[in-house]
Amino acid sequence: MRTKIQKWGNSHGVRIPITLLRRTEIKENDIIDIKVEGGDIIISAVKKRKTLKERIKNYENDYKCAEWDTGEARGEEVFE
Repeated sequence: MRTKIQKWGNSHGVRIPITLLRRTEIKENDIIDIKVEGGDIIISAVKKRKTLKERIKNYENDYKCAEWDTGEARGEEVFE
């Protein structure tokens, strides 16, 4: 699909047709990353962070929190 870059205020912009957006996870008002690689402009969706509740919603095992040993202190990790 071809389109053109147009002046938009003091910047330039390109309109992305809805048919292309529907093939991605990007939608109106989403934050995106824009970078240049090998002379090409790459637009990527910013990965949304999951909440703790979202991360553990499918967890089914019986987990019990416990302490664990991380080894001897190597620097100033221990404050006395």
